[in-house]
Amino acid sequence: MQKLDQVKEKPAPLNMGEVSFSQAEDVRLETTRARFSNLLKRHAELTERLSRDSDKSVFERLQREFEAAQASQTQEICLDGGQWNDGLLATIRERVHMEAERKAVLLQGDATSVPDFPFHEKITYRVGNKMICCLDGPRIGIQYETSFAGEPCELFHCVLESKSFLEKMTVLEHTIPFFLPIRDAENDYLSSNAMKFIDYVGDLLQAYIDRREQVRLIKELYGNQIGELYCSLPYHMIEFVLADFDCKVIVSIRYGELVSTLPSTISVLAWPMHQHKKLRTSVAPTSRKESHGNQLVPARLVHAEDALRSMSLPEAFAEIVLSMPKALEEAFPDQSASSRVSSQ
Repeated sequence: MQKLDQVKEKPAPLNMGEVSFSQAEDVRLETTRARFSNLLKRHAELTERLSRDSDKSVFERLQREFEAAQASQTQEICLDGGQWNDGLLATIRERVHMEAERKAVLLQGDATSVPDFPFHEKITYRVGNKMICCLDGPRIGIQYETSFAGEPCELFHCVLESKSFLEKMTVLEHTIPFFLPIRDAENDYLSSNAMKFIDYVGDLLQAYIDRREQVRLIKELYGNQIGELYCSLPYHMIEFVLADFDCKVIVSIRYGELVSTLPSTISVLAWPMHQHKKLRTSVAPTSRKESHGNQLVPARLVHAEDALRSMSLPEAFAEIVLSMPKALEEAFPDQSASSRVSSQ
């Protein structure tokens, strides 16, 4: 009987150990989070420095070349969606090879045999955010002009090489950020549909700029209300903490595609700061585990998720901050009541 009683009494110290283990885990998680935050900052600084130093010379050289092509143009044609098609791209390729042939004959010193092709006319084409032109040699240049909120942002370049009219084109060089999948796009589209490749890269760059500038804007406007902020290099994964409330609100945003400007997966969770009180843990009826002892389940803030799903990040942020006090009061009425009592 004494042995049986001892067996029955064993769970009690285990429960105390579980509580201590949980507290130790919290400390370790906070330490790991601080180290990870520092690592991300150092990684961002290194990435910026490497990108600036390695791509600066390429960008400046290509920018001069594109400016020279624009300066020497005899005509600029603005195209609408229907005019930008495979037939026009084939014409541009033909111009490139005719011009390369003409210059090759000139280099041989036989100016009398140079054919007077109409392709000698230098034309640049504009469609959407793209400027397309013929560069020296068998090359086609595309300059992408990105913007945000109606204001111009960055220029990016992509140079396609066309060794012969019958061979597929390849990406010769570019100034597109290394973390955007330009080579995957080349393998998927360029050999079979060059126009689709050119359009996709434009959408990829514009979406990246949109996401990046939205994050920059919330940092400028609401930086004092953001405790921590983490972003992937293409800004397709974003997480930040709202620190100006009684609860710790963690916002996680994921974009399913790199060409997306609205997120596909959103999570907004509020963690009560005073974990010694047993509080209600849900704004909307959702299935979750019940809280046990001091271990609380966070509240899911559905209204905030809906705002992020349908608005730009700065607009959604303003909406979330405005409605947050009421949402937290509904999520944690016990905590709100205790706060009012303590303030009195």
